[in-house]
Amino acid sequence: MLKKLTIVAFAAALAAAPLPVLAQSKKDSVVMGMTLEPPGLDPTNAAAAAIAEVTLYNIYETLTKINEDGSVAPLLAESWTASPDLKTYTFKLRKGVKFQNGEAFDSAAVKFSFERNAAANSTNKDKSLFQAFEKIDAPDAETIALTLKYPEPNLPFLLGQASGSIVEPKSAATNVTQPVGTGPYQLGAWVKGSSLTLNKWADYRNASAIKLSKVTIRFIGDPAAQIAALLSGDVDAFPRVTTRGVAQFKSDPRFTVLVGGSKAKTIVAINEKKKPLDDVRVRRAILAAIDRKAMIDGAVEGFGTPIGSFYTPGSLGYVDTTAVNPYDPEKAKKLLAEAGVTAPLELSLKLPPPPYARQGGEILAAQLAKVGINAKIENVEWAQWLSQAFAPNGPHNYDLTIVSHVEPFDLVKLTEPDFYLGYNSDAFNALYKQVVSTPDEAGRAKLLGDAQKMLATDAVAGFLFQPQWPTVINKKLKGVWKEVPQFENDFSAWSWE
Repeated sequence: MLKKLTIVAFAAALAAAPLPVLAQSKKDSVVMGMTLEPPGLDPTNAAAAAIAEVTLYNIYETLTKINEDGSVAPLLAESWTASPDLKTYTFKLRKGVKFQNGEAFDSAAVKFSFERNAAANSTNKDKSLFQAFEKIDAPDAETIALTLKYPEPNLPFLLGQASGSIVEPKSAATNVTQPVGTGPYQLGAWVKGSSLTLNKWADYRNASAIKLSKVTIRFIGDPAAQIAALLSGDVDAFPRVTTRGVAQFKSDPRFTVLVGGSKAKTIVAINEKKKPLDDVRVRRAILAAIDRKAMIDGAVEGFGTPIGSFYTPGSLGYVDTTAVNPYDPEKAKKLLAEAGVTAPLELSLKLPPPPYARQGGEILAAQLAKVGINAKIENVEWAQWLSQAFAPNGPHNYDLTIVSHVEPFDLVKLTEPDFYLGYNSDAFNALYKQVVSTPDEAGRAKLLGDAQKMLATDAVAGFLFQPQWPTVINKKLKGVWKEVPQFENDFSAWSWE
């Protein structure tokens, strides 16, 4: 009898066991791969897009949120209105929001954040935008009014970028390593050179809607290692993965491949503060030496659309300027001779880690060699590139480099005197002022076309292509974006099916 009772009890236990196991079987964590490691975790004081990939909408939030289709939705602002001349915007702020250190979010925090971004010592990548605020009013805790010096129809979009992240005043100085925001995730651990962990913040205002309790981000720069990490299952998702292995993932039923458009511009940056690169004939020679199709095929396996200016197809007022500086090696040689350059012209070519830069650099060097330019390749780490080549007021210690500018609406950068390209044109600056002071869309579109043509004619950079970004994910992972209006990974929308 005892034996029978034992068997019955054991059977009952087996029947009951699967219930809690099934209840816990749905994954609530994810491992994501990233090509570049961020140099810090404050998106308001540095330009690296990798900071936004980790922090935007996860740790920090902005007044507005940019959706996958490029539209703008409320986030920390519940609503906003614009004056007819598009120079004053009034935002009504969300109530009951707190920062992760317990401090209240209010209009004072917004005012502090934007004034900090505009300060003389600010290193915010969009400093010029915040300096264009003529007045910032906070009439009450839930209202912020921004008055600009010129009309800005894109302001709601621009404030949804990482540079517009709202920081808590008391913790702002240490956000680089100890970030404090209002978002659904907090920094867990950061093992420099390897990985970073985000943990769900239990006190987030809408914590029940956040499905992932933990996100681990692994930094994998090597293209072969990226592919291997996905194939082995060590990584569940890799946004903007190397283009080299996309074909094999398309045929593997374990994965979903998303290929999205962007507003990014991949360019050969030319340091115009160095001789003989300050001579437009030399810059035009460099552009004439570049076969864009060969660059697109070799550097990104065809995942790109040729561009001829600092602007992308699909944007307001886009014009095709690729014919302004076409591939013509013989013309390149003649231009160098006209400029009095004795071959070979020795130039440095500093390449940051992304595969498009490293692979593209090899192709570029070979193309330049054919016209009498010896581009000496120097591979540098991302932090080195940012400090040596890109940093505002930095040494700008480079001749040529390859990089992708991922932000939309950034023509304003060409008007900034300390921008790393060294372009300084009174004519372009005046034209850009016309662009931003023209309220009607048709008028702005015409002027934007003129601006693109001027940049192409001045050969401001070697304009290469608008990239398409492939993302490879485990097929059971949902909520990952296909399109790339800006670099971000909104983990609040990710979940397992």
